[in-house]
Amino acid sequence: MAAPAKANPLDAPARRFRHTIHVTVARMEAARKAEIRRERRLLYAALPVGVSMATLESIAACESGGDPAAVSSDGSYRGKYQFDYGTWESVGGSGDPAAAPESEQDYRAALLYSRSGSSPWPICG
Repeated sequence: MAAPAKANPLDAPARRFRHTIHVTVARMEAARKAEIRRERRLLYAALPVGVSMATLESIAACESGGDPAAVSSDGSYRGKYQFDYGTWESVGGSGDPAAAPESEQDYRAALLYSRSGSSPWPICG
């Protein structure tokens, strides 16, 4: 008959430590998501008149799946709203739209929408 395995005295503290890490990571992720939501509310509060968050989210979902780093297969259209460089510059952007912070892409898309409506996005607008 085999002797019963002895409990390792470190098992309980190790379980508590793993639980503490899990809880801490979950809290940090929740805080990060809350901060992102707060930043987006502030951003959208400052959007030009006539541009809604729902409109921008719909365009972004259609254009890029909402991916701020998206680049078209030929590289011509870039970012969450698939700007070309000329259009990006026309709304005050500089550099690569796909490298710009998501909040800047949202703001520049809102400016473009307030000027031109949905016409810059003929399929998704």
